[in-house]
Amino acid sequence: MIRIIGIVLLVVGVALVVIGMNSSHSIADQVSNTFTGRFTQATTWYIVGGLAAGALGFGMIATGGGRK
Repeated sequence: MIRIIGIVLLVVGVALVVIGMNSSHSIADQVSNTFTGRFTQATTWYIVGGLAAGALGFGMIATGGGRK
């Protein structure tokens, strides 16, 4: 059961990173990056959340679900 949850978290994490990277190329993010030097808050949260979910999912897959 832990490995299934880990796989789901890994897939969700990858999806969030992809969404964040795609939105970083939007007009709003390009303008924000030009004037402030950083991406919008929503884009940053997509990328950070995706990396965190992916890392947690990978850790659950690697360590959890072993047979007793």
